[in-house]
Amino acid sequence: MNGPIKAIVLAAGKGTRLHTEGVDLPKVLRVAAGEPLLAHVLRELAFLPAQDILLVVGYEADKVTAAFPGYPKAYQSPQLGTGHAVQCAEGALKGFEGHILICYGDMPLLPRSAYEKLIDEHTAQGNACTLMAGVTDQPLPYGRIVRDEKGGFARIVEDRDCTPEEKEIKELNVGVYVFEARQLWRALTTLRPNNAQGEYYLTDAPLWLVKQGEKVGVSAACTAEEMLGVNTVEQLQQVEDYMEKRRNGK
Repeated sequence: MNGPIKAIVLAAGKGTRLHTEGVDLPKVLRVAAGEPLLAHVLRELAFLPAQDILLVVGYEADKVTAAFPGYPKAYQSPQLGTGHAVQCAEGALKGFEGHILICYGDMPLLPRSAYEKLIDEHTAQGNACTLMAGVTDQPLPYGRIVRDEKGGFARIVEDRDCTPEEKEIKELNVGVYVFEARQLWRALTTLRPNNAQGEYYLTDAPLWLVKQGEKVGVSAACTAEEMLGVNTVEQLQQVEDYMEKRRNGK
């Protein structure tokens, strides 16, 4: 790694589709393989000191704070999208001039090696932003990474907005990024909720940076398995199955 790194972990979500059988915990506190999803994520981020990992909390924030007391917190209320979540973290990171890793508390399969590869490629290439990508044949509802004529990053197209041709793109946006801090705060000021959900999307930030002539890279840092997140009971079971296979060395 080259230069100071801090991390923002997005952990504010309610996880409505996981609320079953009377369980209404915040999404990141749902349990997989005996531990909260967020515990798995923080273990893989342990190459950073706890004080450099900022948790953005929201829904039932007191429960997340109680479960993970050793980490600084920022609060997102209401929850108005991923871009808004990172905006809520800016005050806590004011004055920091290094690089910022942004990741999710509901992606427990991403290993330390994937985060480190993303950071290393970002700093080695001198990028303003670097996206983590995964390639898969699975029909996951992730944004597609569209390349320009030279093979560089052009834009992200959300799954629901894809043309039939774009749907065939196998390189997916995992939703994990590293930004140079100053460029991140610049880009966040340009986000607008011009979408059906009325939310601020972090995916708009890399596109804005490209339009400003800044360098945005793509890092194929993870496998199809590792980029799975948890939004439904079925996905929670799928993640647990993968963890069991890893434990058994399969």
